[in-house]
Amino acid sequence: MSATVTLDGRSLTIADVVAVARRSARVAVAPETRDRVGRSRASVEAAVARGDTIYGVNTGFGKLAHVRIAPDQLRALQLNLIRSHASGVGDPLPVEAVRAMMLLRANVLLMGTSGVRPIVPDTLVAMLNAGVHPTVPSQGSVGASGDLAPLSHLALAMIGEGPDGDRLTPAGIVPVTLEAKEGIAFVNGTQAQTGIAALMVHDAWTLWHAAHGAAAMSLEAVRGTPVPFDARIHDARPHPYQQRSAALLRELLADSAIRESHRHDDPRVQDAYSLRCTPQVLGAVGEAIAFAERLAATELNAATDNPLVFGSEVLSGGNFHGQPVAWRSTCWPSRSRRSPGCRSGGSSGWSIPTSPRGCRPSWHEIPVSIRAS
Repeated sequence: MSATVTLDGRSLTIADVVAVARRSARVAVAPETRDRVGRSRASVEAAVARGDTIYGVNTGFGKLAHVRIAPDQLRALQLNLIRSHASGVGDPLPVEAVRAMMLLRANVLLMGTSGVRPIVPDTLVAMLNAGVHPTVPSQGSVGASGDLAPLSHLALAMIGEGPDGDRLTPAGIVPVTLEAKEGIAFVNGTQAQTGIAALMVHDAWTLWHAAHGAAAMSLEAVRGTPVPFDARIHDARPHPYQQRSAALLRELLADSAIRESHRHDDPRVQDAYSLRCTPQVLGAVGEAIAFAERLAATELNAATDNPLVFGSEVLSGGNFHGQPVAWRSTCWPSRSRRSPGCRSGGSSGWSIPTSPRGCRPSWHEIPVSIRAS
């Protein structure tokens, strides 16, 4: 059993995710999070009491955002949101992916920007420690609107419903009754895709290091030369992970007796590309993994629901969008031939849903005469 991972909404690491998801490390909540979560909740309750219009709290969702919800229907609104969006399909996600998603969601809710009561992240932590892992279908994440379906399946169990709802009471966990904002705060986020991304990054680095071991053994097997890994060659083309790759190969091949057997009088001028270019190839892979790692590590401690609470203000935005995590997938090493276009592709792709907004009257307030011209 690994050491306890303590959540504070700000310092979760990929190593922590691996420890909880795969090694069942216990999870705790940092005491200092209580005040900020409490203040955030108080701001939501005060805004509701004043009659402020807040998206998803006392309004409908999406195109129904203009519909005001009566005060006595606010609980039902949150409950119905969970029930309606728990509609994923396909094989269940692996337990490690579900545990990662639960950990990340609890961590984000502890940031103090979601406006939920402490009981919500506390219940998630209790479920993790009791080994209560809901069944979450692998297909259904909207991506652009966050992981609505996967997180709804998780929330469904947390409120005591769905195929796993009856597992809470035997584990000594009281199902949560959702209050205003707590449904939308729970399901608006990227924690399913980010949890999986964190595990993938960890595994990618393991494979990266293993690939260097395989490369070093291949060089030894054909009695190749480590000269192409000389630091001066790679300092002349200073890509950081190319340099690291060459350094790792030098370390693996240091003091090789096989190398000494053919250091002199070897008629070969140089080895094949597949041996000489190992740092250039694996270095590029390392750059891609490092890029993915940076995105995933940032997202672990990012507020990704909507609206968000800042002091006494409740602001609507779009942090739920999965594009930052999607870059991790579209620029992944296994798709390296597509990498040069991944950024520009996002720019052109964004114009597809954006352009029609100037042509549909229901989407804006631009006069028809101006649109026509």
